[in-house]
Amino acid sequence: MSLSYDKQLPHILIVDSIHEDGVALLRESLDVDVFTDLDTAALIDVLPRYDGLIVRRRTDISAEILQHAFRLKIIGNATPYLNNIDVAQARAQGIEVVNAPDANTVAVAEHTLWLLLALARGLLWRGTRFDAPSSMGMGLRGKTLGIIGFGRIGRQVAIRAQAFGMKVIVNQPDLTPELALEASVEAVDLYDLLAAADFVSLHVPLWPTTRGLIGSAELAAMKAGAYLINTAHAAVVDEAALFAALTDGNLAGAALDFPAGSTAPDPALASHPHVLLTPGIAAQTEDAAREAALAVAEQFLEFFATTDIEPILPLRIVPSERVFPHELFDQKRVDRLAKRMEMERILKNPPIVMETEQGYMVLDGATRSTALRQMGLPHMLVQVYSADTAGLQLKTWYHIIRQLDKADLLALLHRLPDIDLVDSDPETVNEALFEYGGLCYLHFVDGDVLLVKPKPDANRLDALNRLTTTYIDAGHIDRTQNRELLQLAHDYDDMIALVVFPTFTVAQVIQVAQAGRRLPAGITRFIVPDRILRVNLDIDLLQADLPLRQKNRQLHEYLAEKQRRGDIRHYDESLYLLDE
Repeated sequence: MSLSYDKQLPHILIVDSIHEDGVALLRESLDVDVFTDLDTAALIDVLPRYDGLIVRRRTDISAEILQHAFRLKIIGNATPYLNNIDVAQARAQGIEVVNAPDANTVAVAEHTLWLLLALARGLLWRGTRFDAPSSMGMGLRGKTLGIIGFGRIGRQVAIRAQAFGMKVIVNQPDLTPELALEASVEAVDLYDLLAAADFVSLHVPLWPTTRGLIGSAELAAMKAGAYLINTAHAAVVDEAALFAALTDGNLAGAALDFPAGSTAPDPALASHPHVLLTPGIAAQTEDAAREAALAVAEQFLEFFATTDIEPILPLRIVPSERVFPHELFDQKRVDRLAKRMEMERILKNPPIVMETEQGYMVLDGATRSTALRQMGLPHMLVQVYSADTAGLQLKTWYHIIRQLDKADLLALLHRLPDIDLVDSDPETVNEALFEYGGLCYLHFVDGDVLLVKPKPDANRLDALNRLTTTYIDAGHIDRTQNRELLQLAHDYDDMIALVVFPTFTVAQVIQVAQAGRRLPAGITRFIVPDRILRVNLDIDLLQADLPLRQKNRQLHEYLAEKQRRGDIRHYDESLYLLDE
């Protein structure tokens, strides 16, 4: 074994085969060795020389092995799993542990739909023998799919089932009404789901609370003639109970995928004529393997771009594609700012972001971050916060509608297809907003109050975005946190109404953004402590064809020089910022 150790670059060891595109990406900036035939003794022998380690499911990283990881800073599992790594021990040693949680999401969802279709049409495989269906199959349109576990995979299964015209009901602890409405699904109790669903699909992780989740009682509660699909861990289902339910005819059939590491299914269950088995292939596609390798490689590159640099300020250069807004933006403002920055070639004030599982959610600076991305910059300078940053707050803006006639506004709103306008009064409207799940209410200068409710079948977020976009396009909007109508009417002589929204939480904003959706522009305001202004970074650095690690080192040197000159000053005062 020859080791290409270069003291100038972080040294990475890959011990399980990962997709070649991930290896190639790592080698652009890091020193990489690939040895996929190491036993435990050999791994312990070479591990002290490495800064990073990448595995898949084949290799177990135990506490014993980690005792020899003297230099190791990060471990990556190029799968969605971490159960073959002693994560607690690694983190106790200060070693970061990452994986690719989304890599097989689409693959498993697609396989689930394939199994569902096979069951619906009565197509069963037995070794090399193909059995023609003994009766007519069923269609999917109008049937009910019950999804137990509404995480990443469950949501993707729902999208695909809805494309077939299926009704989707879900059982998921702590599922918010907003997410259920957003996904157009109905949240129900477990036993209500089992009684109503024509197909039940399992997408829960294997925890002590989910082992044997589907047992005799649950199978007996299922709708007669229903089907069970399990692409989660085999132990989520009691095999003996499933065999009994299939044998007594309560269930029409079951489809099971047994992933690597699972105990082989009971022979009686495996040979049952109404059972369809696949050999652990739900997550195994070329696309999933490539996505997993690239996801881990990108996390390694980002980690080593900053890990050995003592931060002077919470500023970081990150991939632009990983920065995403939580709210809509005004394209005209984006175009103006992008044009100005193209001319000046300076980024004065970085967007403020929160690091999440999916990347960097913009807390403040949606216009700026969108303009930077529109300029084609591969990387972006951001100020990074975490959800537990002391002093971080979320406020809700209210909208002042100006320069628009009341009759014209009402005509526009009445034409919107997914809202109802309900007469109310200032004394009871706040209670009604909460009680009836209103989107907002309008308090007119003349004293009239209208509660805005979504229609029963409407998507709340779509309805809210359509509403705000309508009056923003028609009039002029100012934002305020003041609800004193008389004072506002005095300050704005062309004001016609104040729009008051419910209070949003940080968790709700993150949930919406990570689902790929956006809140309306200008209704949330993050109050961030110690905001960094006037960085004045040369945009050419962000544009340059340089590794991310090198750009962050140059950023560090830039800030260190400012610190040496005394050009970094901290102020506690609040400030007024004239908008860009």
